[in-house]
Amino acid sequence: MARIGTFGRLVGGVAGGMAAEGARRLTSGQPLSARDLILTPGNVQRMTDRLAHLRGAAMKMGQMISLDSGDFLPPELAKILATLRDQANFMPTKQLDQVLKAEWGNDWRKQFRWFNPRPIAAASIGQVHKALTRDGQELAIKVQYPGVAKSINSDVDNVMTLLKVAGFAPPELEIDKLLVAAKKQLHEEADYHREGEQMSLFKRQLNGVPGFVVPQLHEGLTRGSILAMSFEDGVSIEELENEPNERRDEVTARLMRLVARELFDFGVMQTDPNFANFRYRRETGEIVLLDFGACRAVDPTVANGYRTMLNAGLKGDRDAVLSSAIEAGFMAPIVAEKYPDRVNRMIDIILGEMSQDAPFDFGDRAFVPLLRDEGMAIAQDKETWTLPPIETLFVQRKVSGTALLGARLQAKVNVRRMIEEVLSDTQPFPVKTD
Repeated sequence: MARIGTFGRLVGGVAGGMAAEGARRLTSGQPLSARDLILTPGNVQRMTDRLAHLRGAAMKMGQMISLDSGDFLPPELAKILATLRDQANFMPTKQLDQVLKAEWGNDWRKQFRWFNPRPIAAASIGQVHKALTRDGQELAIKVQYPGVAKSINSDVDNVMTLLKVAGFAPPELEIDKLLVAAKKQLHEEADYHREGEQMSLFKRQLNGVPGFVVPQLHEGLTRGSILAMSFEDGVSIEELENEPNERRDEVTARLMRLVARELFDFGVMQTDPNFANFRYRRETGEIVLLDFGACRAVDPTVANGYRTMLNAGLKGDRDAVLSSAIEAGFMAPIVAEKYPDRVNRMIDIILGEMSQDAPFDFGDRAFVPLLRDEGMAIAQDKETWTLPPIETLFVQRKVSGTALLGARLQAKVNVRRMIEEVLSDTQPFPVKTD
């Protein structure tokens, strides 16, 4: 009931902001549009504050919007939503104690020499505490906010309603499948036993691979809403901005190679590229990988579709890129039929970037507006509106989010050579046939 009330207050606040903005525009003789009235800085700030307060699925969706759409959202909205990546309300100490008693028993403190009640990090679904066990193990303890798992379905529906009103989810798009997938993934992220298994899987996959650190699961203290793991020190990945060019380039190349291996080798991908999920160790250059709740198996058909497209791109074969994109569901056939010139220009831009056997400058995003302009022109035609396969969206989120980090770090990486090496070292996944 409290969460419903919060959404009610949010809607009321947005409506009030719309009325005030509408009056201002009428007075000044400016045109009115529902989208402009909603996306005022005041209204977006209201949405940001309330989503941060609600935490859970509501805040998670806000984070996803801000991370994935930075090049396409109004700058005011992108800037304010970005605060959701680092903003969350802590649990009161009394509430924290109740959660820990429910999971570990009334005498839970006896298992630790000390347990810091103030979290060292807080996110959408849980907050992290530092602790020292009786046998001297320094741990990071992730504690899930109470009620988060039960509120996922309603939160997703409520946030989607807000997005529809704001025009981000137009009725022409059939988003039911997307909502089902979003709810499923969020329920998986709320299962800390599952996350512990995925973290252990990545630790095995990266065993012996230099440059990466994956926490060690503490099975004895892990519960459905408590994830216990070794504490791995590090600073924000964005601190790399202060490092020499060579270090920024090397770390970005390592992360890009990890994405390629997840897609073409592991068959499992951590699909949340939130910057907070990476920590950096200055002394060694190692990257600490965190938060494996968003891990999911990659559909072999999707992985093989990327492989086919990349091979065509490396060969500079425009026709093969287009046919493989349509076959894999990345592009609707009607788009190529109605707008062949625009589609070819977009492919040519990408092929031009892929053709260079030289470091790709992630900081030079001059090609992004060119792609956006062509894409937006096509998007004006509602007949072309369609969602790609859901599994593709999760993979693309990781790919684009990692590229966004590379842009933030102004890194330069020979992406072409890295792709060639990974593709040559791996084989297409077998696909089950009925």
